[in-house]
Amino acid sequence: MAQGDITFFNEFLEDEGLKIHELNTDTVKCGLTNGTTTPAATTADPRWGAGGTTNFAAEEVTPGGNYVAGGTDVTNTFSESAGTATLGASNISWAQNASNPTNATWGILYNDTSAGKEAIAYVDLGGAFDMTTGDLSITWGSSAIGTKTAA
Repeated sequence: MAQGDITFFNEFLEDEGLKIHELNTDTVKCGLTNGTTTPAATTADPRWGAGGTTNFAAEEVTPGGNYVAGGTDVTNTFSESAGTATLGASNISWAQNASNPTNATWGILYNDTSAGKEAIAYVDLGGAFDMTTGDLSITWGSSAIGTKTAA
């Protein structure tokens, strides 16, 4: 079952100029959280781990079944052409398993290579998704996760 739209964190958009060349070689992951904190584009200093104002890893679903701690690697590309930055990635999914988490509410896309593990974007999974009763798939846009055009 495909779920939700993706929204970039403002903090990431502000920092992207510093990271533009690294996103092509860094490891990007998508971790799942339990919904204790509702992310927003304005979430202060979002991270997957300590060091920021908002630590989404503290709310990670319990790993098990086909979901491993820290989430799944996302094959990513980052490019810029004529003033438009594009973040592309492979679609990801977790197959149904009796030991999977039962409360996946948000997908948090983050840079696992950077020391700060900065969060890039989030996906609303439409409520607590029980991965023991069905596959969970995140399908990005037809050509990219997202684009940003210089103003």
